[in-house]
Amino acid sequence: MSKNKSLMLGLGLIAGVVSGIVAGVLFAPQSGEESRKKLKDAACELYEKHSPAIKDAKKQALESIDLMKYKLERQLRKFNNMIKSKKLLKAKELEETDDEYNNY
Repeated sequence: MSKNKSLMLGLGLIAGVVSGIVAGVLFAPQSGEESRKKLKDAACELYEKHSPAIKDAKKQALESIDLMKYKLERQLRKFNNMIKSKKLLKAKELEETDDEYNNY
């Protein structure tokens, strides 16, 4: 679980940095063209600087999603098997009751 917490912390940190940069550039007293250029440059610099961390976070997130998907599918199979066995037990009970009724 600590792996997920560190992943979420890292993603939150990255989102905070990006939001701060965007807010700083958008509210700066400059022309729109200058602001867009600075925003683009900052985004490219941020991506280049943190590209390995972003790729690692994405990989960890996808692995966590796959693990959760596997666990959910396994629980669903168990649940379906439980329902089937209860239906089989009920059918067996009905068959035994029917056999007892026919014997009289």
